[in-house]
Amino acid sequence: MVRVSTKAFAGFTLIEMMVALVLLALLATSASPVLQLNGKREKERELKRALWQIRDALDAYKDAVDQGLIKKTAEESGYPPNLTILVAGVENAKDAKKKKMFFLRRIPRDPFATDQQLSNADTWRIRAYDGAIDEMAKDVYDVSSRSTAIGINQQPYSEW
Repeated sequence: MVRVSTKAFAGFTLIEMMVALVLLALLATSASPVLQLNGKREKERELKRALWQIRDALDAYKDAVDQGLIKKTAEESGYPPNLTILVAGVENAKDAKKKKMFFLRRIPRDPFATDQQLSNADTWRIRAYDGAIDEMAKDVYDVSSRSTAIGINQQPYSEW
């Protein structure tokens, strides 16, 4: 007579472990595109915020020129000659103490800029009032991203 043990074996078989690992791998690969999309969405939010800050500062500078707070010559458009002047400040022409007016605390960096050697100001493409781009620009009328990538909305970042 053969005795059969009534003790149950505890644990997983090799096949059960392999099935569990395959299912886990499938879940991980399906979550990856969602995580990448969230990362891209966050960078797009940063880009919108940075563009808004810079453009708001450019408009404030132009308003100050129009109000006579900043001196300009007849040849100048009234827009700042570069982005760094928005941080460095400009003398108030109507103030007896010649206090400086500041328009930005710092120049935001383009979140899609890949070259870490560039300064924050150099990560942006500059458009002048007369339409000239970058090195040909005599003033800063507008900024845009230098990125050639296309956004989630199918519009290139350089057109935002």
